[in-house]
Amino acid sequence: MMAVVTTGNGGYDKLSYQQVPTPTPGPGEVLLRVLAAGVNNTEINTRLGWYSASVKSDTRASADAFDDSAENASDSEDGGWNGATPFPLIQGTDCCGEVVALGAPGEEGADASADLLGKRVLVRACMRTRGFDHWDSVWMASDFDGAFAQFVKVPASEVFPVDCDWSDEELATIPCAYGTAENMLHRAGVSAGDRVLVTGASGGVGSAVVQLAKRRGAHVTAVAGSAKHEAIRDLGADRLLDRDDDLLASLGESSIDVAVDNVGGKGFGGVLEVLDRGGRYVSSGAIAGPVVELDMRKLYLKDVRLIGSTAWDEPIFPALIGYIERGEIRPLLARTFPLAQIVEAQQAFLEKQHVGNFVLLPPPLD
Repeated sequence: MMAVVTTGNGGYDKLSYQQVPTPTPGPGEVLLRVLAAGVNNTEINTRLGWYSASVKSDTRASADAFDDSAENASDSEDGGWNGATPFPLIQGTDCCGEVVALGAPGEEGADASADLLGKRVLVRACMRTRGFDHWDSVWMASDFDGAFAQFVKVPASEVFPVDCDWSDEELATIPCAYGTAENMLHRAGVSAGDRVLVTGASGGVGSAVVQLAKRRGAHVTAVAGSAKHEAIRDLGADRLLDRDDDLLASLGESSIDVAVDNVGGKGFGGVLEVLDRGGRYVSSGAIAGPVVELDMRKLYLKDVRLIGSTAWDEPIFPALIGYIERGEIRPLLARTFPLAQIVEAQQAFLEKQHVGNFVLLPPPLD
């Protein structure tokens, strides 16, 4: 099969479009023909080794630091989500696929049911390997081969058939962005009437948060570049602010109950300032930079709760499938690229001129 193999930490030269063996599903696994695969920050961050504690800059600056024409530094021992990334690796966290083969029956109820054959499915990329009472998790495309290929094998327990009229490309926008967004809202306990601030609202996760927070009945203030305001308003945002606006001057103190902030960087302090007493700050990323300045008085005097969100909780993915099938959310497909054009896709992704998600399409089977 054809796949994009990431050979190590570095620049775009580490992305190799090549022929590799088609995987064989083992016990409790299924083989999927990849119909479409979404593009996310996490694939770029993993390739760059951005998760390493030694990295202090944002993703774009880290990407620019690599000279594609030169030999790059050795792979980071802590550059992936769970330590060292197992290069060479096929990335691709978002997968819409068709079940085409079953492995042998697995242990403890993980049998690959024949009912899955031929079904169009989404893959839950975050897998809680010891159950949902433990924090341990592995991620498709960070810890084992993912969907930037014509085929991928995954545990049968992690595929979810979906019955809807969306295209394959539209479905591929959902898993990582919407799973991450719904998990943050779930962890922060967002409910009807909550005043929610969403930074980076035009990105894949941010735009998902806007939709999902509105679905919960929240009042949403979204922060994005002014050129993207109309698109974000169409998703249901009640108020729009520009990225350069002063949050405190625009919103006032104690104006927000929940801040969903995947931007971080120098704007972190301003987000805390607008939170009300007992407010909740939740994050699953830091696209403007991982190192922030925290005034501890803003934390303890306001009884603020800081919530990290990575491992998805048990209700998250089944809930998303239900939202799709009931028409309660809609996809934001910004653009598609052939899988072979992954470099062009990631370059365009880092320009941040789009609203929503990019999707890669594998070549047709011979």
